[in-house]
Amino acid sequence: MAKNKNAVASVLSFEKKLVPSDGYMYGTTWANRHEVQALALTEKSVRGTISNRLKAAVKNDPLKLNAEVEKPNLQRVDTCALLPEQDTLKLTFTLKVLGGVQKPSACNNAQFKQSYSTAVKDYINEHGFIELAKRYATNIANARFLWRNRLGAENITVEVNALNEKAPQAWVFDATQISTRHFDHQDDNVNSLATRIATALASEDDFLMLEIHCFAKVGKAQEVYPSEELVLDKSTSKEKKSKILYSNNGIAAMHTQKIGNALRSIDTWYPEFNDIEQSAGPIAIEPYGSVTNLGRAYRTPKDKQDFYTFFDAFALGEKLTRTEDEHYVMAILLRGGVFGASDKD
Repeated sequence: MAKNKNAVASVLSFEKKLVPSDGYMYGTTWANRHEVQALALTEKSVRGTISNRLKAAVKNDPLKLNAEVEKPNLQRVDTCALLPEQDTLKLTFTLKVLGGVQKPSACNNAQFKQSYSTAVKDYINEHGFIELAKRYATNIANARFLWRNRLGAENITVEVNALNEKAPQAWVFDATQISTRHFDHQDDNVNSLATRIATALASEDDFLMLEIHCFAKVGKAQEVYPSEELVLDKSTSKEKKSKILYSNNGIAAMHTQKIGNALRSIDTWYPEFNDIEQSAGPIAIEPYGSVTNLGRAYRTPKDKQDFYTFFDAFALGEKLTRTEDEHYVMAILLRGGVFGASDKD
């Protein structure tokens, strides 16, 4: 047991409450969207050119420069594209929304567990997950989970079905009409979906299962973009390819992590969001506001804007200054993770 009963538990973890599946990719036509064909990866071998920055000794010596640029840049890469007669990408996945955030999945301090549970119940009684659920619903409705596939799409339709037998329900969204830059939309369908999500999140043991089908008209025979694999062991011939894309059971797919990252890109509460030059738009919910492609952490302990600064006060019964900070803390808990504090001096 933690040495200090009034401190955060040293063993503390939470299970994620938004659980997406892999996203499977199919080709179809906009005019007949329900006749689909699974998309497979293909391999290309290409002869490129040297285009990276050169060392000063090379770029300042014409002979060395010519010798360098004459070298072929041979690459083997995975690609994925629609067939010539197809103009529409279909991406389908399921999302399970779980309740039970009131109780950690592991906690070795009974007093802290009681304090935490009280704080969460107070938050639910006051806010009911409505704000967070609306943001998750918006990211479903605007098809943020398409990532690069969203760019340049002429039309995007998102169909959502609640699969719970007791309360089936369906929604249809025109994703092109719902911005990915803010969450101020007033849309009855988004609000209806958000209500179902909020109800599941606020429950102690209930859940909501959603089935999501997204259709994006990207153009005939156009390339589409599954997730790219991170290859750590490059010892085999397969892994000598320059780019390896993800497939599941022979179907081009997107990782659960990539879809999950899109759904939880709801943090507009970090300090630099309203700074035109510094803002990254809505960022994924992370303890330090990490945006890896920008090499930035938007929430640092130095500025006292990180998750642990807020959580340590919130979970021990202190009232946070801003409601937005409470939303942020609860969104991290829904994300899940291991958040114990060391019990060593």
